Amino acid sequence: MFYRPADGHGLPHDPFKAIVVPRPIGWISTLDADGRPNLAPYSFFNGCGDRPPMVMFAQTGAKAPGEPVKDSVANIRATGEFACNVVGSALTDAMNASSGHYPAGADEFEIAGLAKADCEVIGAPRVANAPAVLECRTVRIIDDLPAWQPGWQNIVVIGEVVGIHIDERYLKNGLLDVLAYNPVARMGYMDYTAVTDKFTLRRPG
Repeated sequence: MFYRPADGHGLPHDPFKAIVVPRPIGWISTLDADGRPNLAPYSFFNGCGDRPPMVMFAQTGAKAPGEPVKDSVANIRATGEFACNVVGSALTDAMNASSGHYPAGADEFEIAGLAKADCEVIGAPRVANAPAVLECRTVRIIDDLPAWQPGWQNIVVIGEVVGIHIDERYLKNGLLDVLAYNPVARMGYMDYTAVTDKFTLRRPG
């Protein structure tokens, strides 16, 4: 089949997010302007540079016209920083619990039963038992992307990684062993997957 997204797909559910898979999950922790913690997962997330290391995540949708989908972007605008917590398979249920739409100021760490730990460079807390955490300072917020309907928001946040935590249990012979914690990724619809195997390819030359 072929379809133009603006014309619709004619299927029971939009296949776009099932095509761009798997998507790593950026579990973004922030503080609001009053110092209250927030934690929310984003599946439009990835690295976007390495010298310096940078990551991006995107927020899409709307609660109501002019209101943010989640509090993360508002908090990042206020503080200029955020942390990306890696979701290992043991944290899947906690990640899902933190994805709900809660009132501004709600503490998703408490809702999901997660312990907090201090970051080293930024003020936002991190998930204490995450396999790895990236501490980030904001480089740019892009909020003038196209949207099809009033009140809808497509916003991209880019951050420079200024500190990295790695749980040493997952370092083996100097390499990060992702198969020891099985990072979780988003598929299409309500589906997820976890990294349980890998293979190596060497570039020609």
